Amino acid sequence: PMPRFKKRVTCCTTTNPINWPNWSKIFWSLTDNPAMLKSHTYVLTVLALTGVLHASNAQAEDLADWRPCPASLAQVDAPEPSNEARWELTLSPYTYHWNDNPEHRPVFLGALERNLTGNRFCGLASFRNSFGQAASYAYVGERWNGIGGQAKLFAKVSAGFIYGYKGKYQDKIPFNHYGVAPAIIPAIGYDIEKNESVQAMVLGRAGILFAYGRNF
Repeated sequence: PMPRFKKRVTCCTTTNPINWPNWSKIFWSLTDNPAMLKSHTYVLTVLALTGVLHASNAQAEDLADWRPCPASLAQVDAPEPSNEARWELTLSPYTYHWNDNPEHRPVFLGALERNLTGNRFCGLASFRNSFGQAASYAYVGERWNGIGGQAKLFAKVSAGFIYGYKGKYQDKIPFNHYGVAPAIIPAIGYDIEKNESVQAMVLGRAGILFAYGRNF
């Protein structure tokens, strides 16, 4: 007769404990509630955020060195921006219009800029325009520090192209063809902290946009 062998099954054991990151503890403590586990949206959201955290940690150095601006924009022989000021995130929750119009809608803006040598920069902004349309602004520009002898006061000027004014609102900005129009936007700002600022951007005859900037 054939000899009989006893099968030994080893499952889910390890000689070393798994060193989970801090976010995993938060995940398991939240999902311990059965009511929360019934929400597929909640679980998928947590998993997505987990993936974003891993990706952001892995690509942080790549983002710091990424140069999306034209090489000719940077000033030769000028010092590089510090590691804490290579990028600037700008957020605007409010725009004041010079003239009242019942068709005006609140304007919200978010922009990301890459700072270069010589206080120059390039950027891309996404915003909802004064008439509720999704719009964007791709631009290059320069910053001047110490305006009027005030160390924290600065001025900026950007120039580029705006896309998004279409349909019956196409003529609300000059030289608009097929939804694309050139633009020049001056701004005045004040550094409230080392890497934080408040800014006011003049939007021609339309109004003035107030924003918060954060370097990183």
